[in-house]
Amino acid sequence: MPEGPEIRKAADKLEKAIAHQPTAEVFFAFKHLQPYAAKLTGRTVTHLATYGKALVTHFDNDFCVYSHNQLYGKWMVRQAYNFPNTNRQLRFAIHTDRKSALLYSASDIEVLTADAVPHHPFIQKLGPDILDPQVTREQIFEWVQEKAFYRRRFTTLLLDQGFLCGVGNYLRSEILFVSGIHPTRRPTDCDRERLARFADAALAIPQQSYHHNGITNDLDIAQDLKQRGWPRRQYRHWVFGRDGQGCYACGTPIVKERSGGRRYYYCPTCQPAD
Repeated sequence: MPEGPEIRKAADKLEKAIAHQPTAEVFFAFKHLQPYAAKLTGRTVTHLATYGKALVTHFDNDFCVYSHNQLYGKWMVRQAYNFPNTNRQLRFAIHTDRKSALLYSASDIEVLTADAVPHHPFIQKLGPDILDPQVTREQIFEWVQEKAFYRRRFTTLLLDQGFLCGVGNYLRSEILFVSGIHPTRRPTDCDRERLARFADAALAIPQQSYHHNGITNDLDIAQDLKQRGWPRRQYRHWVFGRDGQGCYACGTPIVKERSGGRRYYYCPTCQPAD
């Protein structure tokens, strides 16, 4: 499933393609949404907002379309009305004279007014957004010590969108590695220095991923390995997907384990269990 940085990149691509120009046609596959198609045709997309893994398309008549890709949803940008050859089902489309934004396979789509967006059942339960420039390390430092969170293992805590929204599997492993925290530890097990490192990493790693095409490894290390001809999957991350390979910081083989059916990775030397 795409994580916060990938959803924001998708929103940027959609904005570039269809925003600030009249829509030629809007399409909804679901019957209960089809009456809104005429209300949104001829209107203008003003911007696309992201809330962790959810995306909200804002139109200039106060209507918004909420969508969540979940596991199978996929946005595509094409030349106007140039549909791809795919077995996926088209669920939502915005066509302009130049481009078409096509959402395939997603089942979670709603039309809201702008005032209703903060009260959407998914959005209102979200924690601080890791890509929100107004969220600070100080807020994260205090947030991770809240009673609702401080006795939960980081393995499960970091996948709870009510804690930090936009974090998924790869960001979980990368944030914890940079923080020096073993995945099975809890905030209450960590001293203030380590929690401060966590607060820094929780914002810095997603921001780096967003700005550098998904790379969460040290940028100098990644660039060096890229120039040596290493494949992207080998230099993209510090630990995620690198089980059995040497840690870039200490050389210890990276360990892969599972929690709730979801894989995570860590360095047993850089992230001691005690």
